[in-house]
Amino acid sequence: MREKKRSPLASTGLHATLIAAAVVAVFPPLWLLVTSFKPKNDAFTTEPVTDFTLANYTHVLADTSFLTWFGNSVVIVGVTTVLGVFLAATTGYAVSRFRFPGMRPLMWLLLITQMFPVAVLIVPLYNLLASLGLLNQPAGLVVTYLTIAVPFCAWMMKGFFDTIPVEIDESGRVDGLNPFGTFWRLVLPLARPGLAVTGFYTFVTAWAEVAYASAFMTGEENLTLAGGLQTFVSQYNNDWGSMTAAAVIVAVPAAAVFAFAQRHLVSGLTAGTTKG
Repeated sequence: MREKKRSPLASTGLHATLIAAAVVAVFPPLWLLVTSFKPKNDAFTTEPVTDFTLANYTHVLADTSFLTWFGNSVVIVGVTTVLGVFLAATTGYAVSRFRFPGMRPLMWLLLITQMFPVAVLIVPLYNLLASLGLLNQPAGLVVTYLTIAVPFCAWMMKGFFDTIPVEIDESGRVDGLNPFGTFWRLVLPLARPGLAVTGFYTFVTAWAEVAYASAFMTGEENLTLAGGLQTFVSQYNNDWGSMTAAAVIVAVPAAAVFAFAQRHLVSGLTAGTTKG
């Protein structure tokens, strides 16, 4: 069949729509970056930077507890990412390769947990963490972040493991490997795209989360970045210059992680969603 050519008018409309969408997507972070270099008194002006200054960044790094918040976030996010990737990978592999009683209810349970909004879960999680003595503790925040990331990532990893031939597992058993050895030495290296997506999703979930961080962590020395940024703009204080500067700094690690993992993201998401 002959390929239908797009008319010049349709092509122009398509490109105009794509350009408009790109402008809408890029404008907010670009304006955030521009505002961070303005003096505090010019934060709400619509003019470009006329008096370039680094005072906002200097104030955030030297006069606030930003570095403490940053350190807290790095520890919590690092532990969450490592545990989240391990739990999601092992769960996904188990339900992909083995048949055991309760497997289908387990998968439904993982799916159902994604249907509850964060606002509904804050109170029961708060009571649970309080009874376990984990309030205002990094471990408590790690547990709550795992409840968000692991169910979704386990489903995705299950779909990705379904694309890896079962014959690889059989060859491992022939060579004398136990199930975990087969998973760790043979299957897991082939699942790097899925692991990259899982790691990136878990990282972003913990790095950018606000509700749990604000509800479960108190005291300036215990706050994460998400909770600390709220101190710049509150009912009694509106320091938008510091807020924008801190937001730009917070975005840098996320951009770096995305740049590192982006070559695996498309293939990993496609494999996980099509088979899941």
